[in-house]
Amino acid sequence: MTLIKDEAMNVAKVLTEALPYIRRFSGKTLVIKYGGNAMVDDTLKNSFARDVVLMKLVGINPVLVHGGGPQIGNLLKRIGKETEFVQGMRVTDRETMDVVEMVLGGLVNKEIVNLINQHGGRAVGLTGKDGDLIRARKLRFEQDAPEMKAPEIIDIGHVGEVASIDSGVVDMLIHSDFIPVIAPIGVGEDGQSYNINADLVAGKLAEVLRAEKLILLTNTPGILDKQDKILTGLSAGKVNELIADGTIYGGMLPKIRCALEAAQGGVRAVHIIDGRVEHAVLLELFTDQGIGTLIHG
Repeated sequence: MTLIKDEAMNVAKVLTEALPYIRRFSGKTLVIKYGGNAMVDDTLKNSFARDVVLMKLVGINPVLVHGGGPQIGNLLKRIGKETEFVQGMRVTDRETMDVVEMVLGGLVNKEIVNLINQHGGRAVGLTGKDGDLIRARKLRFEQDAPEMKAPEIIDIGHVGEVASIDSGVVDMLIHSDFIPVIAPIGVGEDGQSYNINADLVAGKLAEVLRAEKLILLTNTPGILDKQDKILTGLSAGKVNELIADGTIYGGMLPKIRCALEAAQGGVRAVHIIDGRVEHAVLLELFTDQGIGTLIHG
């Protein structure tokens, strides 16, 4: 009996701690980039879906942008298509782009939508093609080396960057009590489809929506200092210092630059959190401690 009472008291304590945050964020829009382990582990997938439904039920407006690199790689391997990367970016010819659209806009997107709906939400899946949501331009990739007289322009195919975002269809869904789930595929002026980095799409969408927060789920605890301690409450200036002194480097740089652009573009706060932790989003939003790195403009 005492054990049950203690568990009940813990639940009451958690709810009491969460209440001010629920009140503060009710009616606000949060853009969440969903990727990494949180998308492949069944337990994490289900806990994330429940978290998103809970946010909507307490008046918060979550908007999801998802990746799907491992799933794309797996299907390409199954059909015998070789995958080539240039500095971490997938070379995407027309055939590969067809696979990207099938996986991101179909398999992965609809799985996320289905999970949210199974847990009591009302999710709608989109790509950037729907409602003219994401206009893309071809990514111009340059490779430089000391022996070159000029940088070499490398064509990596149907890989794009965000040219513009028309958030009309997302606004309509939010105000109709739906949860938008967006695959990061845009359309160029030439009518071609382009695969765009999901972090970049999430950041630009958060700016356009004037989101209260941008949350990036990763496979790391957040930004770590040189002693592997989590850094948080960082200003844009401090982040630039950490880049300059080599604390932030490698694969984390694109994510950090996306976070900085969003923070400087009007998003009130950007969170980089560990998607390998169950209920990571709720822990970051609704507890005093949080679990990741907070960046503000």
